[in-house]
Amino acid sequence: MKISQMGSSRTLLVVLFVFLTAFDLRPVDANFIKSMHFYWGAQHSAVLGNGDELQLVLDQTSGSGIQSKRLFLFGSIQMLIKLVPGNSAGTVTAYYVSSSGDRHDEIDFEFLGNVSGQPYIIHTNIYTQGNGSREQQFYPWFDPTADFHNYTIHWNPSEVVWYVDSVPIRVFRNYESEGIAYPNKQGMRAYSSLWNADNWATRGGLVKIDWNSAPFIARYRTFRARACRWNGPVSISQCASNTPANWWTSPTYSQLSYAKQGQMKWVRDNYMIYDYCKDFKRFNGQIPPECFKPEF
Repeated sequence: MKISQMGSSRTLLVVLFVFLTAFDLRPVDANFIKSMHFYWGAQHSAVLGNGDELQLVLDQTSGSGIQSKRLFLFGSIQMLIKLVPGNSAGTVTAYYVSSSGDRHDEIDFEFLGNVSGQPYIIHTNIYTQGNGSREQQFYPWFDPTADFHNYTIHWNPSEVVWYVDSVPIRVFRNYESEGIAYPNKQGMRAYSSLWNADNWATRGGLVKIDWNSAPFIARYRTFRARACRWNGPVSISQCASNTPANWWTSPTYSQLSYAKQGQMKWVRDNYMIYDYCKDFKRFNGQIPPECFKPEF
């Protein structure tokens, strides 16, 4: 290699290093020990193996929860989860990203337990500037307790998408220019927890936890964040900028492909059991404005 070429290569590497350091776009290590920590119930939960597996536990003394060490804005957050088997009525396994404060943003998966033989409910919600009440619910088309399944939260300046095993089940698009708040200005941590919610989780609270079935254990593998790390307000523009490193801003991810739209329609036609956009009684006829907007 010529000296001039070597110099150019070194210059390119330095520029790339500075760029990646400034924007901090490297994926977070999938190891739970390195990327997450317990914020609740650590005394009876555990990171297993080499840090690649985790279990959260709920018993009569406490539930448990983990959170990411870093905050993110835009990208893809994924976790492999095997839900509590058997009689899980009254329990909730939550998996979500959230900022903090009264005007927080949050994107939720919550898995509502049920009595043996009855299906879990996949409960989704989104909060923008502290306002939620945007629930959509689904039955899984598989047994979520028999094996690990991939649950992914993908969000970028255009849309938020909830995926189950790479199948989209819900989209929330950015209509901020039309006065509808969107989660694009607050860094969010990733969380998961297992807790007692028998005042509402199963049949509206009619079915309580059977503590004879305790301890309840949810198992996890492979937390992975392919996301822009939050470094304060400067990240609002940095993480949204249309650059090759910000892969989530690519036109490919601005809306679902026709194939993915077809998958989502199949799920919603066959497994959706609640949609806030169709709950006229709840909102006294004043359906939220995003319900009238296109999803694609």
